[in-house]
Amino acid sequence: MCAELLAERVDHTLVLTLSNPGARNALHPDMYAAGVEALATAERDPSVRAVVLTGADNFFCAGGNLNRLLENRQKDPSVQAASIDALAEWIEALRACPKPIIAAVEGAAAGAGFSLALACDLLVAADNAKFVMAYVKVGLTPDGGGSWFLSQALPRPLATEILLEGKPVAAGRLAAAGLVNRVVAPGQARAEALNWATDLAQLSPNAVGRIKSLVESGASQTLTSQLGAERDSFVASLHHADGLEGISAFLEKRAAKYA
Repeated sequence: MCAELLAERVDHTLVLTLSNPGARNALHPDMYAAGVEALATAERDPSVRAVVLTGADNFFCAGGNLNRLLENRQKDPSVQAASIDALAEWIEALRACPKPIIAAVEGAAAGAGFSLALACDLLVAADNAKFVMAYVKVGLTPDGGGSWFLSQALPRPLATEILLEGKPVAAGRLAAAGLVNRVVAPGQARAEALNWATDLAQLSPNAVGRIKSLVESGASQTLTSQLGAERDSFVASLHHADGLEGISAFLEKRAAKYA
């Protein structure tokens, strides 16, 4: 059996499924390239309004394959560096994609699998799901932006605890900390994410993409710079066809229909 990223359409949603049977969906560079390509295709396709990222067999992702890492120790360090760069390209594609991306986590999200979930815009998790950055347990350090996402989103003591201890963290605790949006019954994460994606598909694609971009830039911009970005985005949205439809629908007391 091989590691692959499965893609399917469910109405206006592109569902990407991490699949590596027998290895708890451990990651492989082939998945990274497929992920970048899938997101590029989704960006070009106006009929795709949202993306759901999940794992096969009720398990999100175990992270990196330790056997493959041992093999890479016998090769030039550039081999592992290239693999991490490929993962980083996928992480950046998740952040840059103008379509909202929802992670649906069952079982566990470990290591770079946790990083992938954090790279998504929204996160749905089963109430028994676990999240773990266990790099330190095997003498390694994070990749896939895990240290960045956690330090950006959490108080420094909590981010440090998660990274230094390498212990599983329950979905409920991360929800309380603001990292997980919705906690659902086991086996329901994918369905909840799809329902959420269906709701998001009814919104203005132009506004959704611009809001995602503003949230991304807001973490590093000064207030003055962000105010300017908001101004430019607002004016562009007002003069976009979606702006006309949205305002007209509200004033006419009907549901908006975006092309």
